[in-house]
Amino acid sequence: MASSAAALVVPALKRHTSTVIVAHGLGDSGAGWTFLPEQWRRQHKFEETKFILPNAPPIPITINMGMRMPGWYDIADFGDIGGRTEDETGILRSQKYFHSLIQAEMDAGIASERIVLGGFSQGGAMSLMAGVTAPTKLGGIFGLSCYLLLQDKIRDMVPAASPNKATSIFMGHGNADQVVKYQWGQLTAEKLREWGWNVEFKTYRGLPHSAAPEEIGDLEKWLEGRIPALGGKGGA
Repeated sequence: MASSAAALVVPALKRHTSTVIVAHGLGDSGAGWTFLPEQWRRQHKFEETKFILPNAPPIPITINMGMRMPGWYDIADFGDIGGRTEDETGILRSQKYFHSLIQAEMDAGIASERIVLGGFSQGGAMSLMAGVTAPTKLGGIFGLSCYLLLQDKIRDMVPAASPNKATSIFMGHGNADQVVKYQWGQLTAEKLREWGWNVEFKTYRGLPHSAAPEEIGDLEKWLEGRIPALGGKGGA
């Protein structure tokens, strides 16, 4: 991931006790999601939380005629999940990168249970994959308008202790999504539940491939349960 721009960081306003990593979608950048911490700063929410908004490296994207754009992995076709050709090399490269971001926060003194990993579209897909395969327990995992990667292999990639089996996973998806099919999100939630993960899946009627205020509000409530303020106790 050396070719990607440095991640954007929004520091905690008070004593840093938690970290939220938010991964953008294909063709976007970390700057595209600064509205989240900005909105919550205005509302005096998550003042003990550091936000990390990483930038994917520019890579050739097959479905866009090989044009280079920020992406966590290549997309070769728009086939249904489980039937499409997947860029396993790129996915595993990004998995390693997200795990390194988590480790860096732990090295800085943040308990892994106070670190949340999430994202939108490609970033959401990577967050689900990197989250359930993380070697340490996380505070939460979220994926908006996304789907399951490497579904035939991912269970074998989970650490033997499965530290995130009970970790709360929040998924949100619009039922008018024209890019990442709503059914893909549903199937992903169903499959993860079938395998024993704790998934909350919310549907947003009429929402296309984007995030809506109602969805962000639900994400905010979910996050409050994952990383409640400690009042200056613990953290870095």
